[in-house]
Amino acid sequence: TIVSLLLLVFVLLSCHCESLKITCCYQTVLMEPSISSTMKAVVVQSTGGIDALQFKADHPTPAVPTGHALIKNEFAGLNFIDTYHRSGLYPRECPFVLGQEGGGTIVKLSDNSHGLKIGDRVAYGVFGSYAEYTSVPINKLVPIPDGLDMQTAVACMTQGLTAHYLSSSVGAGIAQPGDWVLVYGVGSGTGQWTAQMCKLRGYRVIGTTSRCKADNFDNQEDAASSFGCEQLIVLENA
Repeated sequence: TIVSLLLLVFVLLSCHCESLKITCCYQTVLMEPSISSTMKAVVVQSTGGIDALQFKADHPTPAVPTGHALIKNEFAGLNFIDTYHRSGLYPRECPFVLGQEGGGTIVKLSDNSHGLKIGDRVAYGVFGSYAEYTSVPINKLVPIPDGLDMQTAVACMTQGLTAHYLSSSVGAGIAQPGDWVLVYGVGSGTGQWTAQMCKLRGYRVIGTTSRCKADNFDNQEDAASSFGCEQLIVLENA
């Protein structure tokens, strides 16, 4: 009886050890081992002009609280709104890492929810993208499809989503396929996305752009085609 009891304990301990091994293996899958405690980042210590941007080679790597993932950035989006944060027009608590759009690879997960895993390519739109690493809520991550390059995927976030809103929601269906629509600043990133999305919806597009952007092309027709519109109005003083 004692031998049988000892044998049972041995079996239970063996099973428990195997369970621990599986658990440990699972945990190592959730984090790459080579993540440094510090990182390179562009930090705003106090708001102001361009001199407010400070490059730090030893900024603390962000923590990864529950429901978050750590992204090793490959691209960071540069958007005009970043100047509002840097200047203080849109107040934020200092110091902070600038940027609110980026994309890269998941290197750490607080948990394995939403079907994401280490090594997945993702894009996102949260604060702190001017850095090697950004901690992002898992529900804010957008998986990048196979075949789509990272640079295009990141460009799709702020500018692409804004363009989708402008081309589909603004006007509440007033414009119908075949109607003419006017896109201001069609030479900008958001403007080009908007013009192309309007054409996909069947609209005919007139765009406006500055003379300096139009002069990058041989003629106005080439500029219009490149921007995604049928007709182009060049503004001399824009």
